[in-house]
Formats: sequence, C-alpha cells, structure tokens
Amino acid sequence: MNLLFDFNVDKDTATIYITREFAADIDLVWDAFTKAEILDQWMGPKPYRVQTKELDFREGGRWLYTMMSPENVATGWSLAEYIRIQPKSSFTTKNSFSDENGNPVDSAITFSITTNSFEPGAGITTVRIEKKMASLAQLEQIVAMGYKEGMAHVMNVLDEYFLNMVANN
Repeated sequence: MNLLFDFNVDKDTATIYITREFAADIDLVWDAFTKAEILDQWMGPKPYRVQTKELDFREGGRWLYTMMSPENVATGWSLAEYIRIQPKSSFTTKNSFSDENGNPVDSAITFSITTNSFEPGAGITTVRIEKKMASLAQLEQIVAMGYKEGMAHVMNVLDEYFLNMVANN
C-alpha cells in the first residue's frame, strides 16, 4: 500500500507541516501517539529508541523521555507539555530539550509548538503534524539536522508496528 507522506517547510511562519497516512483505525493510531508503552516501540530513529520516564496524557500533563543508544546510554532528554487535548481528534504540545527531571536546558533550539491532528477514513487514518518553531534559525537548524528523514523513518517504523498488530490479532 502506498501511503501518503508529505513534508513541507514554511519559512515565513517557521513551521513544518507533515501529512502521513496509516493503514490503521483511529483508535490504534491515537493510542500510538498517546501511550508510553507504544511510543517507546516506534518513536526514535533505529538503532536508537525512546524510553519514557513519565507520561501524563492530560492538559497540563507532560511526556518526559530520552533517546537510548544501542549501548543503552541516554543521549539527551526531551519534554512535551500537553497544552490542549481533543480526544481522538488532536493534541497540542510545547516541546523542548530538558534534563532528566524535565527542567529546560540551554540549547540552540529552545522550543516548538506542535499540533497533531487525526482524521479517520476508510481503512486509513490521516495524521497531520504542524510544528511551529520559535524562529526561522531554529527551523533551518532542525531541517539541516535531518528532521524530514528522521520523521519519514519513524513513520515507517510505526507502519511496521501497525502491521504486526494486525498480524497478531
């Protein structure tokens, strides 16, 4: 199945727009973006993996996680603070780099505001991601760091997760 992956950069608004289709129903896709035990299975570029320290999925809650190296070493911490949640429709987070306790760290990339929207369809769920960076310089930095390639990779890993879920049910 040829699933849509669209990645656009708007330099005028310092925003990245991603549209991605998944061959899974809305419940499964929503859970994959909102539950630690599933996020830890697909989020992060292989051979690295995400390890959640804390996930409190509610407005005012947060997701604190790290990237683990193949040698099982934490390589940096990230914090997503949940601003707005519309169940099975969308959620918005403020994202930043942090220490292991969720305290912001000095970084060239200070923060972004990300909205993930979910649209059910016939056998396909479409996810739209809007990532607004704090500045054009920060946008250009994450694009140069390979953000598009990284997102394409983790979305493909998520496809594999969905295929395994279908095969095991």
